[in-house]
Amino acid sequence: MERLLWISLAGAVGTGTRYLIGVWAAGRFGTAFPYGTLVVNLIGCFLMALVVHVATTVTSISPTLRLVLTTGFIGGLTTYSSFNYETTALFASGARSVAFLNFGLTVGGCLLAGIAGFWVGRILVGA
Repeated sequence: MERLLWISLAGAVGTGTRYLIGVWAAGRFGTAFPYGTLVVNLIGCFLMALVVHVATTVTSISPTLRLVLTTGFIGGLTTYSSFNYETTALFASGARSVAFLNFGLTVGGCLLAGIAGFWVGRILVGA
């Protein structure tokens, strides 16, 4: 039960972080493109790869902490369902080129962010 509480608390922090990044991105870059969703998905993919690599390489990170960080915080932070809805809405509204741009940047960018996360993890802890 304690593990669930920590994961839930971290999920709330991740969700709050996602909201703040979305507000920041809309204010900074405008709302014609879902920049906030793109940013949190890129950050989330990087962090997921980094945390999982580090947590499975070193013994000092407990399984509970790994779940709190991945399922909790990163799970609350990333927004695949928002990405899917925004891309579909862009496509349905006739902004097909923006929808494809969002799809390509998110899928390609998240793949590269995940690779970068593993790379940074290897630099930090080896293996």
